[in-house]
Order: sequence, then C-alpha cells, then structure tokens
Amino acid sequence: MISEEELAKLSFKEAPRIKVTPPGPRSQEILSYQKEHESSAVSYSKGMPMALRRGRGATLEDVDGNIYIDMFGGAGVMAVGHGHPVVLKAAHEQIDQITHTLDIPSPTRKNMVEVLRKLLPKELNRIFFGGPTGSDAVEQAIKLARYNTGRNSIIAFEGAYHGMTGISLALTCDSHHREGIGQLVPDVQFIPYPYTYRNPFGCPDEEVDLQAAEYLDRVLSDSHSGYLKPAAVILESVQGEGGTIIPTTRFMKRIREICNKHDVLMICDEIQAGLGRTGKMFAFEHFDIVPDIVTMSKALGGIGFPIAAIAYKDKLNTWPAGKSIGTFRGNMIAFAAGAAALNWMTENHIPERALELGKKAMLPLKKLESESAIVGEARGIGLMLALEMVTDKRSKEPSSEYAQMVRKYGHQRGVMIEVGGHHSNVARMLPPLVITEEYLMKGINILSGVIEDIEAGKLS
Repeated sequence: MISEEELAKLSFKEAPRIKVTPPGPRSQEILSYQKEHESSAVSYSKGMPMALRRGRGATLEDVDGNIYIDMFGGAGVMAVGHGHPVVLKAAHEQIDQITHTLDIPSPTRKNMVEVLRKLLPKELNRIFFGGPTGSDAVEQAIKLARYNTGRNSIIAFEGAYHGMTGISLALTCDSHHREGIGQLVPDVQFIPYPYTYRNPFGCPDEEVDLQAAEYLDRVLSDSHSGYLKPAAVILESVQGEGGTIIPTTRFMKRIREICNKHDVLMICDEIQAGLGRTGKMFAFEHFDIVPDIVTMSKALGGIGFPIAAIAYKDKLNTWPAGKSIGTFRGNMIAFAAGAAALNWMTENHIPERALELGKKAMLPLKKLESESAIVGEARGIGLMLALEMVTDKRSKEPSSEYAQMVRKYGHQRGVMIEVGGHHSNVARMLPPLVITEEYLMKGINILSGVIEDIEAGKLS
C-alpha cells in the first residue's frame, strides 16, 4: 500500500490556506462574467463561489491564491485526485497519437477493456462504451434491458439519482430536477429504498432492509399491484445524491433473489459509488452479488476525461451492429487516462486504503453525531461519507439550512463538500481517494468546528 508520504507529494503542501474570504476579488470578477454570459442553471459556483486555477491531488487553488482541501472530488470524479502524474503522462502520450476513433478498435481501447475485465466479476464479460456521461450509461443499460426482455417498464427506488437525460431523469427522484420539464419517459415506477434513518415502513429499524426487499417481491407477485412486469430493476449500490444511503447485504442479496425469481434484470448503478470509492472496486462487491448490468462513469476517465460504459452478462449480448451508436464513444484520451488510473489504484491498493481510511474517519464523525444536537446521523462506507443535518434529533426534522451553512462556512474555512439528501439536508464528503489521513482529519475537524459554531449561534 502506498505510503502517506508519497500521497502527500500529490497535493499542495499548505492546505487549507485562505488568503482572502472567498470569493476573493479576482474570483468575483470571473463569477460576474459567468453570471452575465452563461446559463442561470449553473449551480456549484453558487454554493461554493470561487474561480479555480489549479488542482493537485486532494487540493484546489482558486485565482485569489486560496487553497482548499477538496472533499467534493468533482462529485466523485477525481478518484486519483487532480493532476495525477501517472495519468497525465498517459493522457499526454495519447494526445500525440490519436484522440478519436468512434468504436474502431485500437491498442489503447483494447487495453482499457482488458483492465476493466480484470476488475469486474467474470460473469460481466461484455463491455460497451456509449456516450461520455453517466446519464448515457444509464440510457444504454435500460435500452439493453428492454431490448433483451421485450418489456418496457422499469422499477427504480425512492431517493435515486441516475442522471439528467430522458430515461435517466425519469429514473431520478429529486422533484427539483423534474418540475417544469413536462412529460418524462413513461413506465417508470418507484419503491422505497432501505433508508433506515427515515424509516419508510414504521417497522423496527432492524427490519427496514427486509421490508424494502419484500415490497419489491410483493408488487411483482401481485397482479393487482399496478406494476407491470419490468424489464429491469435499477438501483445504486450505495445511494449517492439521495444522501449516502448504504444498503445491507441482506437487502442486496434479497433483491438479487427476487429479480431471479421473477426473471427481471438487475442493474447496479456504480457511477458514483464504483471504482474504489467505497473500499471495493465496485460497491456491489460488498454484498456478495453480481448484477446483470453495471453502469460506470465519473472516475472511469482517470482525472475527469469524459467516458461512460456498461458491463453486462454475455447472455444479453444480442444487439445487432449499430443498434446503439454515438459520436463520442471512442474518447482515446479517456481510455488511456482511465486505464492508467485504474492500474495505479490496483497496484497501490487504493480501494483497500479507502476502506480503512473511511473507518478512521467515521470515529470523529460518529463522535460529532453523539455530541451535536443538529447532526442526526453520520454515515459512511469507504470514502463516501455524510452528515445528516436536523433541527432536532428527536423529531428528525431535516434542516437544509444547516447543511447549506456547513458547505458555505466550510468553504470559507478551506474545505469543499457537497450537499444532497431527500431534503437537501445531508453534508456529503467525496474526497479524492488519494487524500492523506492528515488532510482528511483536518477537513473533518474544520467541518466539526463549523457545526459547533452553528449550534452556538455564531453563524447565520
């Protein structure tokens, strides 16, 4: 396993370093230009106002010279951090050779497939590169399921985030993303996910996972449930934007059994939770199951080069040539960078390190949960960590305001995080997997200080 000293060399030495409260004057100038000329739909620069200049490892520098500990990681994209030298070298070499080939094979493409096949379970032996985003991967997975089964309906889970395009948006629950868009793709229905902290069943908490699984079996078994037999059931192996909701092995195994029982395909969305984030190369591996189809993107491109893929069982490889196409399904730079990143992660046992570092991180986070009146629950698996913010621990009333304040003041003190959850009340941490233990703990300590100051009425 790579040493902390070696990992420290990947990031800026001084972090955090706040020279001027963000946004500084140079950032303000660029933010004003963005507001005037870009779409009103931009969002991250509103939650964390700044203009960025450089990134190294698990740190970022803005144009005003502020340096931040990155515990946002490009929403999970930057698994090996910013500017990783091994990945940059592979990308630069590829740029000098060829950059775009559609789906015409090349040694670089072959290498990427070989790397993925080594990491995936042997049952998932077919790989398809579609469009460049996670949404594209979800679209391809649903298309493949429908083509093979001849069925149209899809079952997804409450709290899901699967993307922002046609089918993927229809599978996404957040009403903020859906309202005002008009009619979405039909034949998508939702069932409860095992979100124990906000128990959807009213049963003992230890039974929530089983209740959620049996709910699926019931709607598939009951001809009067209103659910048509679907082509597939799709779920995130760990729910991300829904608030870092971690299922149990019992739930995932039972879902696999139910899909088999009813001859329904099981799709695991690994776009955010996959590729080392949770302590396994794929999050579904924690649960000793193999889905029929897996979606991948985000960290797949190494250091942010756009790429997406699905892996699936050979029995589903029934598509005729050209059944699914796309101009940007042959990003050679992403293939080179992604393969280099995955090889480096494997050689240096980065997923295993993420698992152990996540366990260490949960100690201060759980301590914060026990001591704070506004942290309802601390959750995490590997380096996918979260704090659910509430106004009152007894009522569990969600507080989006507190979560937004944690992000705002964490940012001002030099730590970048994400906000998510059913009520936009979950402070989420997705640091690059190369973050040092020192920086991770320093970031958690800063966020804890922000929460203490919120409770004390020092921040508003």
